[in-house]
Amino acid sequence: MSPTHIRNLAIIAHVDHGKTTLVDTLLRASGNFRENQAIAERAMDSMDLEREKGITIKAKNTSVHWNDHIINIVDTPGHADFGGEVERVMKMVDGVMLVVDAYEGPQAQTRFVLKKALQQGLTPIVLINKMDRPHIQPQEVHDKVLELFLELEATDEQFNAKFLYGSARAGWVTDSATGEQHPMEFLLKQIVDHIPAPKAEPEGNFEMLVSNIDWDSFVGRVAIGKVTRGSVKLGDRVWLLGKSPEEAAKPLKVTKVFQYVGTGASSDSAIGTAGDIVGISGFEDVDIGQTIGGSADAAALPFVAIDPPTIVMQFSVNDGPLAGREGKHVTSRAIRDRLFKEAKMNVSLSIDDTDKAGIFNVSARGAMQIAVLVEQMRREGFEVVISRPMVITKRINGDLCEPYETLYVEVPEEYVGGLMKSISERKGRIEDMHTHPHGTTLVATVPTRGLIGFEFELMNISSGHGIHSHLFKEYAPHAGPMTTRGTGTLVSTESGEATSYALDTIQVRGKLFIAPGDQIYDGMIIGENPRMDDLPVNPTRAKNLTNFRSAGNDKNAALPPPMRFSLERAIEYIAPDELVEATPLSIRLRKRTLNSGERQREKKKTEAEFEGAV
Repeated sequence: MSPTHIRNLAIIAHVDHGKTTLVDTLLRASGNFRENQAIAERAMDSMDLEREKGITIKAKNTSVHWNDHIINIVDTPGHADFGGEVERVMKMVDGVMLVVDAYEGPQAQTRFVLKKALQQGLTPIVLINKMDRPHIQPQEVHDKVLELFLELEATDEQFNAKFLYGSARAGWVTDSATGEQHPMEFLLKQIVDHIPAPKAEPEGNFEMLVSNIDWDSFVGRVAIGKVTRGSVKLGDRVWLLGKSPEEAAKPLKVTKVFQYVGTGASSDSAIGTAGDIVGISGFEDVDIGQTIGGSADAAALPFVAIDPPTIVMQFSVNDGPLAGREGKHVTSRAIRDRLFKEAKMNVSLSIDDTDKAGIFNVSARGAMQIAVLVEQMRREGFEVVISRPMVITKRINGDLCEPYETLYVEVPEEYVGGLMKSISERKGRIEDMHTHPHGTTLVATVPTRGLIGFEFELMNISSGHGIHSHLFKEYAPHAGPMTTRGTGTLVSTESGEATSYALDTIQVRGKLFIAPGDQIYDGMIIGENPRMDDLPVNPTRAKNLTNFRSAGNDKNAALPPPMRFSLERAIEYIAPDELVEATPLSIRLRKRTLNSGERQREKKKTEAEFEGAV
C-alpha cells in the first residue's frame, strides 16, 4: 500500500479522559468487525492490571482499515509515571489526537505529552470528549487548549489544529460544540483529512527504527516500528545496527512480519510497506531505539531522548522468616533476570547491581511505575523485598540538587487550608491559585520526595474529593530535612501466630495492620503508633489458663477490622528503615533489620554519631 493511504496517529490524554474508550468506539465504527462480534470493553487494555486499575500502562498499537486507508492508532498511557511509554512512540506517528474532558479541561499530563508531540513537529487534532456529561464547558476548554498550545510554543500550523466535539461512550462526534451529531465514521474522515501521510520512501533499502518490543510465544522477540524506507517480507535478510558506532551490525533473517489489526492481536502480513507500523521477528536480542536496515552500512536513525529517572528503589531477596512459603521464584538470579528483562521492554526503567549480593537498584519516573512492576512480578510467582522510594540527587556546580515537580491540585474550597499546610510541610511553594465554579486549583513547585505519599494524604485532607497531577520541572538545590509521615509503628518482637487476646490489648495503642491467625515474625510491622516512636509489642501472647479462665472466653474480643495496604500504599507508607515484603499471596511491612536487639544497637550508634557531630 502507498504511504499516501496510511495514517499513523497517537491518542494522548490525561488519566480517565476517555482515550481507551475512544479506541474501542473507532474499532466498532471502522466496520472491521461483524455486527454480532463481541469486542471487549477497553479492548486495548490487555493487561489484567490495566483493567483492574482502569488506566493504560503499556503503549499499544492497532490499525483501523477504513475505505481504502489504513489508520494505525497507538493508545498511550496518561499517568506521569509511564511517560517513557509515550515518548518512545512519538517516532512511529505523524500526528496526535489530544483527548480532553469537556468538564475538566487539559491537565498536567496532557501538558507533558503534548509538549513532547509538538517538539517532534507532529500535527494535532483536538477532541473535546465526554460532551454528554453534566456541567460541561466546551468553549472554556477550547480556550484553555489554545492557551496550552501557546505556552508550549506550538507552530502556527499546530495552533490552528482541527477541534472536534463528541462522546466516545455514546458514539457521536461533531465539528462544533452545538453542531449536528455525526456517527464515528466522521471522526475517521477527519483523521484522514487532517493528519499527514507518513514521510516514507517506498523505494530503496529497508529502514526501520525500533520503537517498541513485543513477545510472541512462537517466534520470541518482536521489534515494532514504522517502516521509513523500502519494504520487508518473510525471509528477507536485514541488519540490526549496533547500539554505538563502534558496534558492528548483525545480519539476521526475518522469520515473521506482523501487522496489528482489530483489538491489538497480530496477524501474518505478506509485506511491511513504507509508512506502515509493523512487527518483525528473527532476533535473539533487540533493544528499543536500535535501527534495522537493509544493508550493513545503513545509517542509524535518531531516537527521541527519554527524560531521566528521578527516583530509585532497592529490590532484594526475601530474607524474612516466611521466605519461600508463597512464591516459586525466590532466588537473586531469578529476580535479577526478571528485572533486566523488564528494562529491555521499558526504556524509562534503569536496573543496576549494587555492591551487596542480592540487592538491585531500580530507577524510574515514579513509585507507581515500580509498584506496577512489583505487582506483575507477584502474579508471576516472585517473592521480593522493596525499599521506600528515594530521589536521585545530583551535584550541580558543587551544590547538592534534587528533582522538583510542578504540582497541580484541584479541591473544593473548604479543603484549601489543609492542602496548603500539607504542601508547606513537604517543602512546596505555591506558585498560583485560582477559584472556579467546581473548586480551587493550586499550582505549586514541590520536591519529588515531597510527593511520595501525597496522594493518600490528599485523599484524607479532601475526603476523597481532591484531584492531583504532577510534571517534572527541574533539578534545584536540596530542600533540607522533610518529614512526610507523622506516626511511628507497632513492631512485633516475637514470631508465631497472632492471637485475639494479644491484639485486644495492643489495639488501644494504635491501628492494627493484622488480624488474629496471621503469621507474624520478629521485626514485622503489625500496626501504627500515633506517636513518632516505634513501639515493640508481642502479638502472639496467649493468656494463662486457670480453672476460672478458659481458652475460649476471648474469642469474641471486639477487634476493629485491620488496615490492609495496597502495594502502592505500602511502598509510600514505609520509612527509610523499613521494607515491604511482596509475595504472590501477601504484602507485609517490616523493619530493614529484623532482630530487635540489633535494631536497638543501631539506634544507639546513630544517636551517638549525631551527638558527636553536634
